[in-house]
Amino acid sequence: MYTGIVQRVTDIIAVDKKTGLNTLIINFNKTLLNNLTIGASVAVDGVCLTVTTIDNNKVSFDVMKETLNKTTLGLLNAGDNVNIERSAKQGDEIGGHILSGHVEGTATIANIKQSENNYMIDFNCPAEWMKYILPKGCIAINGASLTIIDTQSTGGFNISLIPETLRATTFKLKQLGDRVNIEIDNQTKVIVTTVERYLQEHPTQ
Repeated sequence: MYTGIVQRVTDIIAVDKKTGLNTLIINFNKTLLNNLTIGASVAVDGVCLTVTTIDNNKVSFDVMKETLNKTTLGLLNAGDNVNIERSAKQGDEIGGHILSGHVEGTATIANIKQSENNYMIDFNCPAEWMKYILPKGCIAINGASLTIIDTQSTGGFNISLIPETLRATTFKLKQLGDRVNIEIDNQTKVIVTTVERYLQEHPTQ
């Protein structure tokens, strides 16, 4: 479980690409390494991965074919930056919203509007997701818990970023056309799916 509060932006040291499997070797500082063990879960750009090896500051994660196909992790190369969050511990403050690290898929950056004190990003995503993406609702983008500002039924939404979020995440590095990982709020999915099922089973007379 994660909270969507990115703990650190760090760099990919190397990517070992095999058939249907990539191994990411990521630079971890002392804070991220604290009590980290092999088998622990870590969110890398919002995707829940398992630690496979720890070699001083070099922490490795295996990424299987399904994850490579469904997320942006297959696009990563040495030198790229990623958002990192260690899994939450019981009693931790939930600063964002509860996340599983199970990504729905990717959205594409359609527009970036920047002014002196505002930074807004528009995203395009599959239209079938829009019943779960609601104004003022929660969404996780590359592992960061964010609030949806507005939506388009055709498959679009936007978010606004405060300076602290820009400082603490990789969003400031993103450009038009870049893909990002999306985790839709699970509670919203459950409610919408339950209502849809009820209406199907109890059609109005």
